[in-house]
Amino acid sequence: MSCSFAVSSSLRREFVNPVSHVFFAPARIYQPRSKCEISRRGFAFKGIVAAGVSVVGSSLVTEPAQGVERLQYKPEGYNYWTWKGHKIHYVVQGEGFPIVLIHGFGASAFHWRYNIPELAKRYKVYAIDLLGFGWSEKAIIEYDAMVWRNQIVDFLKEIVKEPAVVVGNSLGGFTALVAAAGLPEQVAGVALLNSAGQFGDATKGTNQSEETIFQKFFLKPLKEIFQRIVLGLLFWQAKQPARIVSVLKSIYINSSNVDDYLVESITRPAADPNAGEVYYRLMTRFMLNQSKYTLDSVLSELSCPLLLVWGDLDPWVGPAKANRIKEFYPKSSLVNLQAGHCPHDEVPELVNKALMDWLSTVIPEAPVRTL
Repeated sequence: MSCSFAVSSSLRREFVNPVSHVFFAPARIYQPRSKCEISRRGFAFKGIVAAGVSVVGSSLVTEPAQGVERLQYKPEGYNYWTWKGHKIHYVVQGEGFPIVLIHGFGASAFHWRYNIPELAKRYKVYAIDLLGFGWSEKAIIEYDAMVWRNQIVDFLKEIVKEPAVVVGNSLGGFTALVAAAGLPEQVAGVALLNSAGQFGDATKGTNQSEETIFQKFFLKPLKEIFQRIVLGLLFWQAKQPARIVSVLKSIYINSSNVDDYLVESITRPAADPNAGEVYYRLMTRFMLNQSKYTLDSVLSELSCPLLLVWGDLDPWVGPAKANRIKEFYPKSSLVNLQAGHCPHDEVPELVNKALMDWLSTVIPEAPVRTL
């Protein structure tokens, strides 16, 4: 899906995950040979800055793990839950204190492929597909941030059924925040990876002029027709495999993990019914109507510990936002990484370590398990 031509650059930076450019397109199916494969990754990392203190040159940076376990890709998906009449896909592995992973715009549970197996050695890990994305149903509804907030809240109540930590990337980060604010008794902590969302702007006016008859019955229908034509062309463009790979490589600072598995996990949902209509609704009704949900208003209602894991080289959501969140919300910790918008997939070893270290301070200690 190529939002870059459908919304302003500022909105794109706030609410679009890189994979939103490559949303819904069929591609060759990747079939791994075993449940958890080893992916050799021989590149070095430039550094990591924890809470503003540089540790460049440490073993964590200069000697990254030679291999990391990867979740098996299943074209049919893993588990399904019926929520408000809609089919919702999720992955669950491990035992122990629950961790819920929420993907970004246009991605799926498979985007946590390098994190689920590692976290599951110590915790019970859930990774869910938001409604309209991944292997979940492409419902024809009015999409709104509160739809996904309600989905996560109900998932915690009906499937997890006990206190948990929620972790989100991009749009999934903002969803994790609003869910935690609405269900404080069941969320023990929140971790944000290059989260979407924007702080409120007090200088912007909120008054809107009354819609005229001419606007309502002529300009508005004409605008919708034009939008459908343009977005239909963009949707077609986003399905092209070459476009998918190109966009992914542009937002992964190191593109070693831009492979068939990743591309397929993003593009396969194109075969779902209503994919084009969901794309249109997301672009015209969700992406352009987000000013009423602000980070400051949500953070003001949050009460649990907050971890910020930030790819500082993200072209859309840079480190300035992480610094502002940390300044606004004192109960937060910040880990800066030399990575792009999806650090959990680009530098999973570092993200897994950051999460494990923080989780050990937030929830009870659990023994390491071998899967």
